[in-house]
Amino acid sequence: MTEQITGQLLSCVEVEPSKPANATVIWLHGLGADGHDFEPVVPALKLPESLPVRFVFPNAPHQPVTVNGGMVMPAWYDILEMSIERKIDVDGLLKSVQQIEALIQREIDRGIASDRIVLAGFSQGGAVAYHAALCYPKPLAGLMTLSTYMATAELIEQQRSDVNRNIPVVIHHGTADDVVPISLGTQATEKLQQLGYHPQWHSWPIDHGLCLEEVESIGEWLVRTLEMEIN
Repeated sequence: MTEQITGQLLSCVEVEPSKPANATVIWLHGLGADGHDFEPVVPALKLPESLPVRFVFPNAPHQPVTVNGGMVMPAWYDILEMSIERKIDVDGLLKSVQQIEALIQREIDRGIASDRIVLAGFSQGGAVAYHAALCYPKPLAGLMTLSTYMATAELIEQQRSDVNRNIPVVIHHGTADDVVPISLGTQATEKLQQLGYHPQWHSWPIDHGLCLEEVESIGEWLVRTLEMEIN
């Protein structure tokens, strides 16, 4: 594991495979967390050595968050109301999208084809991942969202990329989530279906987090998605 800061790019926690990487997962954490949050998940995914994947966990910038009394914390954008889907800092979210696009470009510069890059995000990070992946102008390998919602659905509909209209999408959500209600996850799924995507939906009997069975399912999806891209 290394932690890197390169120019104006976001600092990232990186987990390298034992062999030279031929794919990358860029995985965004939730509000108030950091790039180390999902680092322990990597070995639990049980990816085969034949699929060497680099994991990049960006650190969100520190900024005041309105719903938390203006407390400064890692955040991809400001949340202005407790009804998180109703009023968000769209400009802040789009700035984070640009920062994720820069990380995608860095992976391309490091020799990873864009269609070997998966974007993933948990909670607030998932809202950024939705926009970044569906509007990215080059083909991506897949999109995985966890315990999140689609914060910029109207903009995505206007700006979505033709080359990613068939992107594999998988959505995970806890049935007892008291931070991002599962109804917001199902709304995102329905919106994607309306736009012509074919998301896979998984619900788990947990609150706002991950369980072992979910992690195992994520690993299986990554193998299917990335091995499919090789073949």
